[in-house]
Amino acid sequence: MDSITRRSFLEKAGVGAVSLGAAAHERESKDETSKEKGGSSLAPSSPVRYGIARCVTEWAYTSGKAYADPFNQVELDVIFTDPQGRDQRVPAFWAGEQTWRVRYAPSASGKYTYRTIASDAANRDLHGQGGTLEVSAYTGENPLRRHGPIRIAADHAHFEHEDGTPFFWLGDTWWMGLCSRLRWPEDFQTLAADRVRKGFSVIQIIAGLYPDMPPFDPRGANEAGFPWEQSYARINPRYFDAADARIEYIVERGLVPCIVGCWGYFLPWMGVAKLKQHWRNIVARWGAYPVVWCLAGEGAMPYYLSRTKEEDAGVQKRGWTEVGRYVRAIDAFHHPITIHPTNNARDQVEDASVIDFDMLQTGHSGRKSIPSTVDQVTGSLTRNPRMPVLVGEVNYEGIMGQSWQDVERFMFWASILSGAGGHTYGANGIWQVNTAERPYGPSPHGGCWGDTPWDTAYGLPGSRQLGFGKALLARYPWWRFRAQPEWVEPHWSKENYELPYAAGIPGELRVIFIPLLFDRPKVKSLEPNVAYRAFYFDPASGREHDLGKVDADGTGTWQAPLTPTFADWILVLEKKA
Repeated sequence: MDSITRRSFLEKAGVGAVSLGAAAHERESKDETSKEKGGSSLAPSSPVRYGIARCVTEWAYTSGKAYADPFNQVELDVIFTDPQGRDQRVPAFWAGEQTWRVRYAPSASGKYTYRTIASDAANRDLHGQGGTLEVSAYTGENPLRRHGPIRIAADHAHFEHEDGTPFFWLGDTWWMGLCSRLRWPEDFQTLAADRVRKGFSVIQIIAGLYPDMPPFDPRGANEAGFPWEQSYARINPRYFDAADARIEYIVERGLVPCIVGCWGYFLPWMGVAKLKQHWRNIVARWGAYPVVWCLAGEGAMPYYLSRTKEEDAGVQKRGWTEVGRYVRAIDAFHHPITIHPTNNARDQVEDASVIDFDMLQTGHSGRKSIPSTVDQVTGSLTRNPRMPVLVGEVNYEGIMGQSWQDVERFMFWASILSGAGGHTYGANGIWQVNTAERPYGPSPHGGCWGDTPWDTAYGLPGSRQLGFGKALLARYPWWRFRAQPEWVEPHWSKENYELPYAAGIPGELRVIFIPLLFDRPKVKSLEPNVAYRAFYFDPASGREHDLGKVDADGTGTWQAPLTPTFADWILVLEKKA
């Protein structure tokens, strides 16, 4: 897709003009000289380009030498040197024919230089090209541009932006969101707008090699076909051009794409070398955006119909460890890395140092999945190395005719108040992109997960109610919370997981999740020199019921009043100003 066509395509899609406008400007000015900046000149091979801090700038290199198989014969990197003299080596991606493109997001304003390194050093069109990138400050409102991409915070318990601003992970699951069954632009943009409105901050989405289908199943194609040729000889760059618009759209709406490379069982089929090529293309295309990397989905789970499952699981665990090291080595922007698991991310790889946070999958059995969820969250938080923990998949809302909004609320509040660094929601019907005209249909094992259309599923109440929860927590320094189950009586234990959960900040704040309880909980260990006010928060509606001043007895215990209705509630105690 040439720069003018691509720009028109994105503008028609309504993508924000700030970063993409800058990128388009860089593409159009790639052969310009510094004459525009004041009359001096440089050779065409040393252009001056212009960019905006934390926004993507992009340009192309075209080889006059024709390669029979350019994707496999040549690799191109660009080394950027920032104003402080620090280097970043950024892979370029093969864009089709004899062209490669590079994308870069400078972290700050100033004057950068760059130079190219090609694996074919004799090709002067690709190797040894250099120039200058002059970067101005970003002045827009997108939080991913103002505060920068997300990273692991110093406490290794939560996420934050590049400038230290805390980031609350509330994820949504669009596994197959890059396929044409979620039509671009109308369906995709409708779903994105709904998730922004409800307060989601992360979208989990797979780079084309999907679960729940055999390879090259027509259900996985987008308008440009499949991401790879049938033989896995090379990628299909047109597929990724179409995917670009969707990823860029998510980012311009302030949502962080959690890019899942593929489903785990593609590794025995394709091999580690091909999956490194797949990941190089992903990192080159999308590494300049504020993304998170997820190496694979259900990393160590063999294909459903495999006859060598034990062998495949071992191959996958070793292979994803190697791929994880590779992704870390080539990603100049050092985005957080995880792997979506069958249970927990740590155990999908041989070396936990290849991941930065522990993603969990904890079950799809409705309330029966509560013990597994709480045990995995609390268990992971005790393991080394310390890292943020979050549920990446549990109880898609409506799956198997159950797991409705009450279960979604329980999973969110129990996880967060047990110390999770975020939480991911999913709705059955969205992850596989059902439509009324074209239900997804059976999985390879013959069963079907349901036929609820995505445009019905996105309106299920659980998504809105988790947004209420995030909004409540955002009023406080939630990143300082610590789980304090002993603050409330009764409280959950391994004998009964459906009792209250408590967390907060000693002397400042207490947040208590009260599942359906026909008795009044007691708040304990209240500090004698701290005056609190309390209110009940309805997690289903977002409404508050003021309880006034907290009057603890001599032991620091306060008997909370009966909840307004027999339902689950959040009890909040705030230190009075």
